[in-house]
Amino acid sequence: MTALTDTLFRGRFDGIPALDLRAAGDGEPSTDGTTMVGHFSKYDSWYEINSWIEGHFLERLVFGSHRKTIKENRSGVVVAFDHGYDPTIADKPLGPIEELREEDEGPYYEVPLLDTDYNRDRVLPMLSGKLISGETTGFSLLGASFRFRVIRDEWNEEPGISDHNPTGLPERTIKEVRCFEFGPVPFPAYESATAGIGRSRSLTDYF
Repeated sequence: MTALTDTLFRGRFDGIPALDLRAAGDGEPSTDGTTMVGHFSKYDSWYEINSWIEGHFLERLVFGSHRKTIKENRSGVVVAFDHGYDPTIADKPLGPIEELREEDEGPYYEVPLLDTDYNRDRVLPMLSGKLISGETTGFSLLGASFRFRVIRDEWNEEPGISDHNPTGLPERTIKEVRCFEFGPVPFPAYESATAGIGRSRSLTDYF
């Protein structure tokens, strides 16, 4: 099966925080922290792609798929809000990448936020769930997403029926990507991915 490999978008919208805040040098989450931390993708979890651009199939990323980007192109990765499409923030950087590594769960990042008006007035309240009253909800109102190119993948065109694939859709395993950008995104108003992890139903279509 042939599918798009360039300028793809994937994210986490599974009800589990894909990003959080913490104070500098503190390992505990904090609603008044200034360092954004989390995993912008999850490894070894199947999710459904149902897109008029990409097609209809199941997909997963595996551990090691971000290794080359982290090793060779980390300085070229940008951290942006809503992939740079927000009309107010646009493509302004949120902060420098202090830590980027692969973990069993997925690619892990730590990004101290720049001291800018858009971070203070827009990004931080959404990350901390801060209300006009000054109270905080205690959890982020954002998901996390990344933009990438597929370098190496593997297809199973006729996988058959299974627990994770009850309709027998073709299965794509992504083994290597080149990541260009990641960051927080609002939860899109689209159907969630299969198993609740992965990308929204039309995330690439949306962007």
